[in-house]
Amino acid sequence: MEKKIVFSGAQPSGSLTIGNYLGAIKNWVELQDEYDCYYSIVDLHAITVPQVPKDLRSNTLKQLAIYIACGIDPEKSTLFIQSHVPAHTELTWVLNTISYMGQLSRMTQYKEKSRKSEENLNAGLFTYPVLMAADILLYQTDLVPVGEDQKQHLELARDLAIRFNNKYSETFKVPEPLIKEFGARIMSLQDPEAKMSKSDSDENGYILILDDKDTIRRKIKRAVTDSLGVIAYNDEQLGIKNLLDMYSVFSGESIEEIVNRYEGKGYGILKEDLAEVVIEGLSPIQRKYDELSKNKDYLEKIYKSGAEKAEYQAMKTLRKVYRKVGFIPR
Repeated sequence: MEKKIVFSGAQPSGSLTIGNYLGAIKNWVELQDEYDCYYSIVDLHAITVPQVPKDLRSNTLKQLAIYIACGIDPEKSTLFIQSHVPAHTELTWVLNTISYMGQLSRMTQYKEKSRKSEENLNAGLFTYPVLMAADILLYQTDLVPVGEDQKQHLELARDLAIRFNNKYSETFKVPEPLIKEFGARIMSLQDPEAKMSKSDSDENGYILILDDKDTIRRKIKRAVTDSLGVIAYNDEQLGIKNLLDMYSVFSGESIEEIVNRYEGKGYGILKEDLAEVVIEGLSPIQRKYDELSKNKDYLEKIYKSGAEKAEYQAMKTLRKVYRKVGFIPR
């Protein structure tokens, strides 16, 4: 029986956080034995905001090395750079012609980004959800691992697949969300109501996968808690809840076990122990990353072979799309 296809990607916009690791990449690693996985570094999405070209190139390679260091196996999964497969932009143009302006203008992330960067309100920011839909639909994707904040974009991909299929006959699979209930959202250490993000203006709000031991200890020590002084898992103590989520996912222990162990103990002890658990969890990843980052030839081999495999699959879909809309075959 053929494996179901999974697609996911992340922008190469700097070092990834433990939120990216625990909420997405760790999950991707677990999926690769059960599914046929396509994992992309979506550099085309990255340029919707200003980039320094040499940094974008560096961050793209860095991200590839981090993916592999975290456990994504190039022998099991297809790892590739989005801009190396031209079919992504070609399908986007076709999908643009069946995308409605009203639907795109209602996208939550577009509304947020347009408020933040009025001077850079480019067309790419408006239409990048269509590119995201093309990313997914090109591979006849069955399942997309998404957090709550990405469900709206997946809905657009589903709508466009159905719209195209109804207009031109069955062409695309309609993808389903794959939502991991627990550990999918690691929150900011400084604002536990906001998702942990590397674009946070306060560097104490996030822990990077490549942060050194002292930095990790310092950031966790400064994490926002509350004045109750009781270690419990509830929505009234969001700071502590976030720390317990991190502890549980890194250690593999249940929340209940951790809460029981720290009964009657202070927040300081929990933070000290959590820092060591995070350091221990990241150490093998950091060692592997250091090894890979020195081997540019190996990384080039991976992204080139990944692009070849991705392009082969993508072109099968694109040829079908082009034929159905009436283009003469190349």
